[in-house]
Amino acid sequence: MMLKSLVHGCGLLALMAGALVQAAPRGEIVSALKDQQEVAVTIYNENLALVKDQRRVALDRGTNRLAWRDVSARIMPETALLRSLGSGDGVTLLEQNFDFDLLTPQKLLDKYVGQNVTVIKTNPATGAESSEVATVLGSNGGVVLKFADRIETGMPGRIAFKAVPDNLRDRPTLVITLHSPAAGVQPMELSYLTGGLSWRADYVAELSPKDDSLDLNGWVTLTNVSGGSYPDAKLQLVAGDINRVRREMDFAQEGRVMKAMPMAAPAMAEEGLIEYHLYTLERPTTIAEQQTKQVALLSASHIPTSKELLLQGRDYYYRSSYGDLGQKMKVGVYVEFENKGGGLGVPLPKGVIRVYKKDSQGNAQFVGEDRIDHTPRNEKVRLKLGEAFDVTADKKQTDFQKLGGSGRYNSIYESAYQVELKNAKDEAVTVKVMEPVPGDWEILSESQPHKKQASNTVVWRVTVPAGGRAMLNYRVKVRL
Repeated sequence: MMLKSLVHGCGLLALMAGALVQAAPRGEIVSALKDQQEVAVTIYNENLALVKDQRRVALDRGTNRLAWRDVSARIMPETALLRSLGSGDGVTLLEQNFDFDLLTPQKLLDKYVGQNVTVIKTNPATGAESSEVATVLGSNGGVVLKFADRIETGMPGRIAFKAVPDNLRDRPTLVITLHSPAAGVQPMELSYLTGGLSWRADYVAELSPKDDSLDLNGWVTLTNVSGGSYPDAKLQLVAGDINRVRREMDFAQEGRVMKAMPMAAPAMAEEGLIEYHLYTLERPTTIAEQQTKQVALLSASHIPTSKELLLQGRDYYYRSSYGDLGQKMKVGVYVEFENKGGGLGVPLPKGVIRVYKKDSQGNAQFVGEDRIDHTPRNEKVRLKLGEAFDVTADKKQTDFQKLGGSGRYNSIYESAYQVELKNAKDEAVTVKVMEPVPGDWEILSESQPHKKQASNTVVWRVTVPAGGRAMLNYRVKVRL
C-alpha cells in the first residue's frame, strides 16, 4: 500500500492534516480499540497500574504477527502476558516487541536518510506545481537534500514520502508473534504493568460549630499521563506500600524482545489484598489520556471529634542553663477522631484532609489541612490544623544546677521552669503542655498535677480562663 505525506518547511517540519494514514506492514494483523470487549485497570499508589485488555482477534492458521495497538506508551513490555480466553488452548507465544518509536514529521524524515523522496514546489505566480526527486543526505538540525545536479539545505518545498516505515508507528504498539493451530476469531486478553497512571485520596472535612464533630467526604483523584486511554474501564485501586525491585535497565527504552511473564491472580473487589486494601468502583469509568478526574470514595457524617491545643517542649534545656526559653510561643491546634462508625470504619488511603468550618454567616472557611498515612479501621486520625492566634505561652528556666557526675552523659541535673499561658478568647481553653524529658527523671514539685504519658514524656493539662492567664511551675531532677 502506497501512502503519501506532505511535509511543510520554514525550519520546523509539520504534516499536512489528514495526509498520512498509518498502514500495517504486509502480513500483519492489526487489533485496535474497536476490537476491545472489556478493559480493567488496577492503579497503585506509586505511579503504577495493571491493565487487562480483552479483545476479539481474527487469527490465521499457523504463525501470526499481531499488532496490538493502543497500549500504554509507558508499558513495561517485560511484564506483558497475552492469553486466549476461548478454546484456543493451542495458541502459543513466540516473541513480542514493543514499538515505541512514534510517528512524527522529524522521525519520518530521519527514517528516510539515504532514501529518495519527492520535493514538490509551487509557482507563487501561477500556482502550478512541479516535482523533483531528491535523496535525503541528513536530517540532524535541518534537512540536506541531493538533487540530480545540486545539493540543497533547508526546505525547498513540500516533501512527499512514498510510505511509512514498518518500525514507525502512529500509536504505541505491542507486536506479538504467535502460532495458532486453527483460523478463527479468538477472545484474547493482554495484561501488563505500566507507568503514567496514579491516584491519590483527597478528603474534605467540615467541623461542627462546637468543634465536637465533623462531616468527612473522600475523593479519589486519578491522573493519566500513560499515553493511552481506557474507555469504560473497570477501575480498582490498591492502597498500600508495595515493594518494587529497581530495574537495572529501562527495557521500554531499549526496545528489546521480551518473553511473557505469568499474570497475577485476579483480585476481588472490596477486600484485603495480602497486606493491602482494594477499592472497586461500582460502575465503569473512562480514563482518558492526559486527564485528571475525581470519583467519590466515601462519605461520613457526625463523626465525634476532639480538639486539642498543644504546647510542645524540647529535651535540650534539661541538660544546661538557658534562662528565657521563648516569648509568645505558638500553641498548635489539633483535631482527632477515630476511624469507626458514622460511615467510617473502612481503611482510609493516605492523602490530604482539608478542614473547613462555617463562620457566623454560614460560609465555610478553610481552617487547615494535614496529610494522613494509610489508616486501618478503628485507628485514630490526628490532624494539625495550624497555630492558635489567641492562645500563646511564655516559658523560662528559673533554676538550673548540676548535682553530680563528671561527663555529659553521666550526670545528675536539677532544674525548674515556669510556663505562663495567656488566653485572649472569650471562653476558657485547656492547653496540653507536653515536655520530652530525657534520661531517668523525677518531678520534685509542681503547681498542677502531671501525667506520665511515656517513659520520656510528661504532660500537664492547664485550664486558662477567658481573657486571662494561668501559670505552670515545676521542678525536675534528671539522671543521664
